[in-house]
Amino acid sequence: MNFIQSLGTTWTKNNSLLCVGLDPDPAKFPAHLKGKPDAIFEFCKSIADATADLVCCFKPQIAYFAAHRAEDQLEALIAHIHARHPGLPVILDAKRGDIGSTAEQYAIEIFERYQADAITVNPYMGRDSVDPYLAYADKGVILLCRTSNPGGSDLQFLDVGGLKLYEHVAKIIASEWNTTGQCALVVGATFPGEIARVREIVGDMPLLVPGIGAQGGDVEATLKAGRTANGTGLIINNSRAILYAGKGEDYAEAARNAAQTSRDLINRYR
Repeated sequence: MNFIQSLGTTWTKNNSLLCVGLDPDPAKFPAHLKGKPDAIFEFCKSIADATADLVCCFKPQIAYFAAHRAEDQLEALIAHIHARHPGLPVILDAKRGDIGSTAEQYAIEIFERYQADAITVNPYMGRDSVDPYLAYADKGVILLCRTSNPGGSDLQFLDVGGLKLYEHVAKIIASEWNTTGQCALVVGATFPGEIARVREIVGDMPLLVPGIGAQGGDVEATLKAGRTANGTGLIINNSRAILYAGKGEDYAEAARNAAQTSRDLINRYR
């Protein structure tokens, strides 16, 4: 089963469009984990196990692991999720973007070393920089389109032949790059008008939507703008508000409660 098929299955099985972003910051860990050599793995594993039946996927951010020399813990975490929760996709948020020969090595890193089911990619170096990821036809390639950060408008709103640059990106990916049906786009929840515009351009292509929770994106507006006719089509990411919902030894239970609240809020508007 490829990434898109697995995603569709978990949308239905778990009745969820929620993605929990695994962005571990040891400074925010409960006291009993601080100083442990495998604290990052233990923290993320416990939250993944506590929330797996409430989500459509998980999304670890590679920088939060690499900054603490914890790449081996990232490998172990993805292996654990696959073994303990089979069929639940893992998106590795890496936002890679480089020339083809370098991209080939990144693709090996993401898909063969880490065994991720999908990767986030920056498309702004063009098709040849994305082809090495597309060569793994069973994997997901999630391309930046309209990002949730305020500075995204500096470039993404530039006029390109009568279209804004993010609209051009959406159009070319949907019409030319998505030949094997493995692509998705990143569109931030902080811009529901742009979500609606991207949905108009790309049809039912999945959209990864960061920006709810700590970033303040409007869940109702996001769903109205981006859901497909069958009430799916979105991967709505929530990270900090779930990860750090609790500060004690019951942090995983607190994360589960926060994830359930987030999942149920999303479902209210589906």
